[in-house]
Amino acid sequence: MSMIQEFKEFAVKGNVMDLAVGVIIGGAFSSIVNSVVKDLIMPVIGVVTGGLDFSNMFVRLGHIPETFKGNPDSYKDLQTAGVAVFGYGSFITVLINFIILAFIIFLMVKFINKLRQPDPAAAPAEPPPTPEDVLLLREIRDSLKNTPR
Repeated sequence: MSMIQEFKEFAVKGNVMDLAVGVIIGGAFSSIVNSVVKDLIMPVIGVVTGGLDFSNMFVRLGHIPETFKGNPDSYKDLQTAGVAVFGYGSFITVLINFIILAFIIFLMVKFINKLRQPDPAAAPAEPPPTPEDVLLLREIRDSLKNTPR
């Protein structure tokens, strides 16, 4: 079997296609969570903590070049200028994104698993009554078994 044929069979299998759809939806969902954290949660945390801005928390490791034209207290300006900075505030933001995303996925998996479980309220249906012709055939079989040979 040629490698192209093998790849074609692999790519069109259901699991691979499901995985591809999951990755695409996950990427879109990740951007929604990023926006929720950046635009909704972090400003509230900033207000609660007295104006603390996680995105601008860093430790400058390198020297600022003489041609630097920007705010030396701005993480983005220093990064743009190529200054080595330890951006722990960005890491905190990404960590919050991850925790929220992991919690939402946990809730989704829990909900899907609950849907997959059989409903305990739904009692198993009683089997339909045995048709008369089957009962008659059983009687004939049993009588044939009991007759001496």
